[in-house]
Parts: sequence; structure tokens; C-alpha cells
Amino acid sequence: MSDRDDELAEVWDDWNDAVNLAPAELEKWLDTDESKSVGDKDGGESTGHRSGRRIVTLLRTKKADLTADDIAWMRKVVGYVARHSKQRPSGDVTETRWRYSLMNWGHDPKKK
Repeated sequence: MSDRDDELAEVWDDWNDAVNLAPAELEKWLDTDESKSVGDKDGGESTGHRSGRRIVTLLRTKKADLTADDIAWMRKVVGYVARHSKQRPSGDVTETRWRYSLMNWGHDPKKK
């Protein structure tokens, strides 16, 4: 196996656990006002929203075609989802900025 294959194997299962929205679901979410209302903005689009667009692309990329940069991004997504999930607020999270932020990163905490 190549280094790239080893790195991909290391992140693959965690990536599939962290990103639980299908590409079409994530695209639809990213078009909502709620999606655009959260996250750190650097003069326009939030970091999470931009990440969501990249995640859609990665989800539609064949595993064999993923690059080292793609794998690094996958690791970043896994880390973000893990860290942010630990900050879950109490009560119903359905309409919270916390959930909206996670959804921008491809993870809906309410999805089974």
C-alpha cells in the first residue's frame, strides 16, 4: 500500500461516521438561510459553509481519486465534528446554531 492509501484507510471509517448527510441532502441544506446564518465569516461565506461545499465534492469523488489534500480535509472534518459534538447544548437541538454549524460540516446530530 502507498502512504496515500494508508492515510485514507486511517480516516475512512471516521469520515463515514462523521459525515452522515448525502451529497444531495447537504447541497439542499447549504441553500437554506439557516445554513448561511452560522459560522465564522471572513468577508462573506462562513468557513463551515465553504467546508460543506468541499464535502459535497469529496462525497462525489471516487475513493481511488481522492488526493492527499482531500484526505487532509477529511481529517479536518472528522476533527471538527468530534470537537463540536462534545459541545452539545441541553434540550432540543433541532433549531440551534450548534446543529446548523454541524450540518454545514456534513453532520446532522439528529439523524439516526
